[in-house]
Amino acid sequence: MLLVTGCSMLATRKNFYEPITADLVSGDFAAAVRKIEAARKSNTYAERDRFLYFLDAGLAYSYASQLEQSNEKMSLAEAAAEELFTRSISRAAVSLLLNDNVLEYAGEDYEVLYANLLKAVNYLQLGSFDDAFVEIRRANLKLELLGQKYAKAAEELQQTSAKHKDKAGLAYNVEGIRFQNDAFARYLSMHMYAAEGLYDDARIDYEQFGQAFATQPHVYDFPRPDVRYDGGSQAILSITALVGLSPVKEALNLRIRTDKDLDLVQILYDGSGQGDEEYGHFSLPVDEDYYFKFAIPVMVDRPSSIRRVLVRVDGDLIGELQLLEDVGAVARETFAARKSLVYVRSVARAIAKGLAAHELKQKADKQIKSGFLGWLTKAAIDVSTDVIENADLRCSRLLPGRILVGDFAIEPGTYAITVETVGMNGATQDVLTLPDVQIRRGDFNLVRAVALH
Repeated sequence: MLLVTGCSMLATRKNFYEPITADLVSGDFAAAVRKIEAARKSNTYAERDRFLYFLDAGLAYSYASQLEQSNEKMSLAEAAAEELFTRSISRAAVSLLLNDNVLEYAGEDYEVLYANLLKAVNYLQLGSFDDAFVEIRRANLKLELLGQKYAKAAEELQQTSAKHKDKAGLAYNVEGIRFQNDAFARYLSMHMYAAEGLYDDARIDYEQFGQAFATQPHVYDFPRPDVRYDGGSQAILSITALVGLSPVKEALNLRIRTDKDLDLVQILYDGSGQGDEEYGHFSLPVDEDYYFKFAIPVMVDRPSSIRRVLVRVDGDLIGELQLLEDVGAVARETFAARKSLVYVRSVARAIAKGLAAHELKQKADKQIKSGFLGWLTKAAIDVSTDVIENADLRCSRLLPGRILVGDFAIEPGTYAITVETVGMNGATQDVLTLPDVQIRRGDFNLVRAVALH
């Protein structure tokens, strides 16, 4: 009982997000900030989860329009991600004994990417173009270096496995990186260049924006939005809306079955309705027939109730926002680059623990004379082996699910800007009105709206 109780602490803590998510959906962002800070003080965010705390707090502060506090937290999140990624690879052997929840969480690539991009939006609202440019450049550089990052991770993991005599003998093959050009980053820098009068640079980013859609249909599988940075004699009003919530990780429970005669390892679905349907298989010499559990994380969407986002100027409807970025698609694509690493390590961990459990049960047969006590001991070994096998489901649950934009040519002046969300049933859900917004020709007149339901 003590063993099982202790092992249960190796599962991902996520229930504390439920009231925070309720605050986000209701638009009470200040309450979300308070709950996140309370969770940090109570150690609900453990020290190994500090990246998550910094990112979650940074997002909540941003939604609550506490922009300087948001930038401070998201800077800490970026620094933590850089510090922890290499360390997590070098310590990967530890998780072969337990599970990945014992490691420090270094963040997913999409989480770090949006930390930079949403921090850039913060800086734009604060009027600091130079700092916003820095964040855009960091985001673009990270995408360019993703391939190198995982090639190095593969090399370090193989060295670590060899050092610790990994019995599974599985190799990690780096997946191809298919996402290197982010449309939201191009959209922001295009407008910033135009606002500084650098129209050649703005044109280049506009062309790169188009290339993001043309060359990455697996991420941008929807019509390219009509954006513009030059209004001629008119000004451009730019609206950015963060709507819905990003995908989260859920556990996919699987079973390993080995066949010593065929040198075969089968990965089977585990759960009601799945039967013994195969998830995958590979060839690996084994000396016994085994059957045991393991789990991997998969991305699961959280549907949004928002169908349309309308824009009004002084009460008059001037247009509708268009989808610029599906954060879920970016999350799934960048997670795919790491998914094979997670999969290989999970299989290696399951095999290592399965072999260890098998050896323990053989010793129990030899050393314990009582038949019932021997059976009980072996049952305890099986139960504890299953209990400590939990997928690492850590991820930020505060990122938006979609980014919508609209660029509207209007006469320079001072206006009341209203952003209105419409639900699936056609009813108005949120109305954000900003009075006395000055719209200037040749400026980046950015208005941000947030509706996370």
